[in-house]
Amino acid sequence: MRSIPGYGFLSENARFAAAVAEAGITFIGPDAETISLMGDKISARNFAESHGVPVAPSVMPTGDLDAFISQAEAIGFPLLIKAAAGGGGKGMNIVRSAADLREAARLASSEAQRYFGDGRVYAETYVERPRHIEVQVLGDGKGGAIHLFERECSVQRRFQKIIEEAPSANLPAKLAADICASAVRLAAAANYKNAGTVEYILGADGRFFFLEMNTRLQVEHPVTEMITGLDLVRCQIEIAAGKGLPLAQSDVKANGHAIECRICAEDPDHDFMPETGVIQYLGVPEEEWLRFENAVDQGQKVTADFDPMLAKLVVHGADRAEAVDRSIAALDGLALLGVKTNIDYLARVLDHRAFRAGDLHTGFVAEHKADLAPVPLDETHRVQLLAAAALGFRDFQDLALGTPEPYAAIGGWRN
Repeated sequence: MRSIPGYGFLSENARFAAAVAEAGITFIGPDAETISLMGDKISARNFAESHGVPVAPSVMPTGDLDAFISQAEAIGFPLLIKAAAGGGGKGMNIVRSAADLREAARLASSEAQRYFGDGRVYAETYVERPRHIEVQVLGDGKGGAIHLFERECSVQRRFQKIIEEAPSANLPAKLAADICASAVRLAAAANYKNAGTVEYILGADGRFFFLEMNTRLQVEHPVTEMITGLDLVRCQIEIAAGKGLPLAQSDVKANGHAIECRICAEDPDHDFMPETGVIQYLGVPEEEWLRFENAVDQGQKVTADFDPMLAKLVVHGADRAEAVDRSIAALDGLALLGVKTNIDYLARVLDHRAFRAGDLHTGFVAEHKADLAPVPLDETHRVQLLAAAALGFRDFQDLALGTPEPYAAIGGWRN
């Protein structure tokens, strides 16, 4: 019997992995000890640093808030406050002055306790206009590890990714190779078993720093699958079954470019506030270069009880330009009615000149906020939309199209 935890919270829960193993069930993922080592951001940072993986200057928690603040001030601002056991942007705050540090640390600790049951936080140097680069790795649990190239995840809102792509945009080959090599070095040193992701912050000066390791499959893993042709879930199962790595590093090839858009129930025009409703219609374009991964259906309620992500739209192209064009076309052809989503917003991001040029960083959404706002409807377009909406009502159709002359010309008059 085997258990595959997907990419939810249980996939990085060391106690769950240990309990599954104790029950005689194969956990499809790393063992509990590795999850504990790499799942805790502080121990992972220390481990990475001890194996030559660059880490940003940081301050670890001491249990004494005053001492923590004093040490954090010493490494300078801006700082990023992070939850030791966190992920998904929870428990993260940027602090730009000493005056804000105490309150930011208190809020981050409170949020970390609420989401992860662990209120420890730490501070590290915040890299301005950073790019978020991550490396997909596979490990056999015996010191063998390979990478499946890197992904670019820089387009985010509230520290959460909304567009990912593989390979990264405009990343020099040597720099990409150095980042991937450090990820393999880390996975091998940890005797990492199964699929995992090593995440980095990349500065404009080419310096990169270890962020964290996710000991699970990532939401964005399909872009790696589309450029490598590998089925990562199958790789996970075969590694867990003791079959080792699926191929040697020299046999891993990248083909073309892939982009994933996270379709979320949210309102981008109002600070990405989550939206609720009932899905009235779902129409998905079908193309051989398109994957639409979802678990939604017509009539399904969308509530605020879960993450707002509803689906993933993943597109492959021969190169980045084609992948961008195909992604926009797929978003234009995607219809999801009954709840407000970010579909149109994602298309505007992809079509923005800076995105097309590959000028990406984690502040992209905020920097281009004005450009990414919807264009107001002109009068002609507004009338066309109102007419189309009116034609959706049977009574209007009967009146406009089903009444013969001369009665149609009379309108609503009766004798």
